[in-house]
Amino acid sequence: MTKPALGFPLEGLKVLDMSRVLAGPFAGRMLCDLGADVVKVEPPEGDSTRLWGRMAGGISSYFNMANAGKRCISIDLRAEGARELVIELAAKADVVLENFRPDVMPRLGIGYEQLAAKNPRLIMLSISGFGRDGPESRRPAYAPIVHAELGLIHRVQNREGVKVDLPLSVADTNAGLHGLVALLSAVIMRDRTSLGQHIDLSMMDATLVSDDQLHFEIEHAEGTRNLPPDIWETGVGGILVSVDFRYLWKLLTTEFGITDPSTGDTPLEEKISLRRGAVAAFMQGLASWDAVERTMDKMNLAWGRVRAGKDLREQPTLASRASIVEIDDRAGGTRPVAQSPYRFSQASAGVRGAAPHRGEHNADVLAEWLGQSPATISALYASGIISRTPADPG
Repeated sequence: MTKPALGFPLEGLKVLDMSRVLAGPFAGRMLCDLGADVVKVEPPEGDSTRLWGRMAGGISSYFNMANAGKRCISIDLRAEGARELVIELAAKADVVLENFRPDVMPRLGIGYEQLAAKNPRLIMLSISGFGRDGPESRRPAYAPIVHAELGLIHRVQNREGVKVDLPLSVADTNAGLHGLVALLSAVIMRDRTSLGQHIDLSMMDATLVSDDQLHFEIEHAEGTRNLPPDIWETGVGGILVSVDFRYLWKLLTTEFGITDPSTGDTPLEEKISLRRGAVAAFMQGLASWDAVERTMDKMNLAWGRVRAGKDLREQPTLASRASIVEIDDRAGGTRPVAQSPYRFSQASAGVRGAAPHRGEHNADVLAEWLGQSPATISALYASGIISRTPADPG
């Protein structure tokens, strides 16, 4: 991409990303796309998401998605001397990201109080399932747990008749995005006060506040909600039409002359069924995407083609905005990844490279951030405090 003169918005911001799986790593990925130097701290066993998805160059697609562009050092937090190394790194950082259970970091001696004692300007974002205080603070949580606890799975069952989890980890990504808002607000506040702070963000809170259907549930008003959009099969594939069926019926009868198959004496349930059947037949008769588009445009309706994920590169907006880009696959080729959604008039943003191998940047980060010599770094390897994937190049 062409880099505007002002560069990336977060250039110079140092982020120590101690998180794993998705909520924290996703926040770190967005910070990296905005120009921050994001260093992922990974345990010797690796982030579990290194095992999820298609492998290329020793890196899984899931791990690549959430960690593209970051650097990585691998530290065994249980090793003697590891605590001191993390404190040294945090002393040079602007931001620490972590999503352990709330008791883990303090128990390891690297909680916010210990880190802020050396770096009072430090901002720590702690993402947990249930928050730092309260009766469930130590419960482990992944996105499906939060989906279950907040009634989302029950809502799907009520509306669709099947009890299944959501097909994406919305509780994780909502937490990551709300975490970004909070920590960037803290960065701005630090410019005024010179003080950092600890941000306690729960996946429960982040998902709850992002739920636009919540009020129907907690006010016992499910019956007052707007009718859900219908999905119709045309002659060329499925489309979702975002309109109340009653209004769609009115438009089709006035604009396209569909004949009402019911009479004034037809019972309501049968009338609805007959009318829906007539609409289904009309939609099935649309034999090209041009015909579908002309029909929807004539009625001025919002609609969308029901696409398979494998066909997203053909979606016109994604294609024109280069929303899926190719990056290094660490094996001599390229692989696709979602581009940063942030588009600035006077600054750059975007994925800045492939995800790292475990411990790939041990020497670089320790030399740049801490000024450590090759001999000191070699001693850290020998003591088992740091390590790297043996197959990594270099």
